[in-house]
Amino acid sequence: MATVLIEKLLQAVVKQGASDLHLTVGQPPVLRISGRLRKLETKVLEPEDTVGLMKSITPERWQNELQEVGSADFGFSFGEDTRFRVSVFKQQGLVAMVLRQIPSELRSMEELGLPEVCTHLCGRPRGLFLVTGPTGSGKSTTLASMINYINENEDHHIITVEDPIEFTHKHKRSTINQREVGIDVPNFAEAIRRALRQDPDVILVGEMRDLETIEAAISAAETGHVVFGTLHTTGAQGTVNRIIDAFPTNQQEQIRTQLSTSIIGILSQSLLPKIGGGRVAAFEMCVMTPAIQNLIRENKTFRMNSSIQTGTKHGMQLLDDALFKLWQEETCEKTDVLSKAHDAAELAQRIANAERGIFEDEEEIAD
Repeated sequence: MATVLIEKLLQAVVKQGASDLHLTVGQPPVLRISGRLRKLETKVLEPEDTVGLMKSITPERWQNELQEVGSADFGFSFGEDTRFRVSVFKQQGLVAMVLRQIPSELRSMEELGLPEVCTHLCGRPRGLFLVTGPTGSGKSTTLASMINYINENEDHHIITVEDPIEFTHKHKRSTINQREVGIDVPNFAEAIRRALRQDPDVILVGEMRDLETIEAAISAAETGHVVFGTLHTTGAQGTVNRIIDAFPTNQQEQIRTQLSTSIIGILSQSLLPKIGGGRVAAFEMCVMTPAIQNLIRENKTFRMNSSIQTGTKHGMQLLDDALFKLWQEETCEKTDVLSKAHDAAELAQRIANAERGIFEDEEEIAD
């Protein structure tokens, strides 16, 4: 019964272009489509339903982990070319699940609308490139497109460390090895240290979630590798502060110096619903110029935003400027744009001024 049901549900996810499927006791299955949650018109799930659904797709080792620690994450393939990232967890003693659909085809950087400077940064011989943003903002998709670009254009050895593996890459011009935390390697930090002995050119670190991983990623970037990493931070300024704050106070000055020389770029992103359906990403792009390196070294990160704003010739942009543009081009609704802004009050003022400007122009025309 449960196997049939999970297949039907996953087919609905694929057919309706949903990003996520939520299964929890006390309500019908729920799909997230274009950023909004929609309940399916089927039966309300009972405790035995969610247990059956969980058992039908969860390998035994992850079922054990669910019992021991209350949650487990893994990836699995559905059909020929669809993958799902699954998080199984307990809530109020009952089993719940969220399944995220991983797009089967890798989209190019142009298709995703990534800042042009990203192409140039992917060609750098060494350094740390950080992709940041809240959960579900499309970081994995962005990184997959960058890794694919390198794979198609460079003869490199690429090692990815992921938890779990999401996009699977084929060898193209590059050789690519993908290691899954918990299956191929015990943790991120260990995987990075091991990777350095595997003659890599590029290392992708799925998540820089603790001090040990951050240290390993920085030292890999300093020793002549390109390291891509992700953090759940918003904006370039917040990202640098978050990394520095992860270190004990007595090491922070040294880390500022290391970061200023090892980071090559920070891309921060947010996903918004588009008018008429679908979703679009807004990007903040910070490229390491000597001026920004100095701000990091001298503990003046609060000035980074104004440097990004004046650095458009280097391919930089602030998130709020990108959001303003999405509103201006009528791609996104005002409320959605404001909900993702760093400084919502300032952006609201800018939009109000622009709206007034538009109306004033119209009045002049009417005269």
